[in-house]
Amino acid sequence: MKASPPEVPLNDEDLVTRARTGDLTAYELLVARHSTAAHRTAVLLGAGPDAEDVIQEAFVKGHRKISRYRGESSFRAWLLAIVANETRNLHRSRSRRDGLALRAAAADPRTDVGEDAAVETVLAGERRAALVRALRLLPVKDREVIVCRFFLDLSEDETVAMLGWPRGTVKSRTSRALAKLRGLLDVAEVRRG
Repeated sequence: MKASPPEVPLNDEDLVTRARTGDLTAYELLVARHSTAAHRTAVLLGAGPDAEDVIQEAFVKGHRKISRYRGESSFRAWLLAIVANETRNLHRSRSRRDGLALRAAAADPRTDVGEDAAVETVLAGERRAALVRALRLLPVKDREVIVCRFFLDLSEDETVAMLGWPRGTVKSRTSRALAKLRGLLDVAEVRRG
């Protein structure tokens, strides 16, 4: 009996092409592939407990608007831009200026780690909490660019596509936002020490 060749997973381009023709399974595969990044984006941009609603709405809008995707950026960046817009819409509807609640994924410390590892885990948690507190103090646009570049690990091109800003703005705002964040972290360290 001849073994069938292994299936080659489709890339985003192939799946988008199929989804545009009405292939719902292809779109479901895209959603499955990018749901973790979408959820992380919504949470980091402040959707908080409404993150699931935000990404659900973003996936529905993405499906309806897939014919508008031109491939100028990665599908991931395009989809995350929709998630970011939905998160902004959530904030507008809440009428909260300071409603951005950034939560980084908490470490999953295991009970069987050694003493040194436990100390490192605690210190890492404290550093992460200090970073999130400092990040919350940044202006919204500075926070968005930091989240895109460093929390979501988007490339400069993907950040340009997601935020809809010119490349120069992304570069300069990233630099200024990092300087502000470092300053806030330095102040927090001085207060703690």
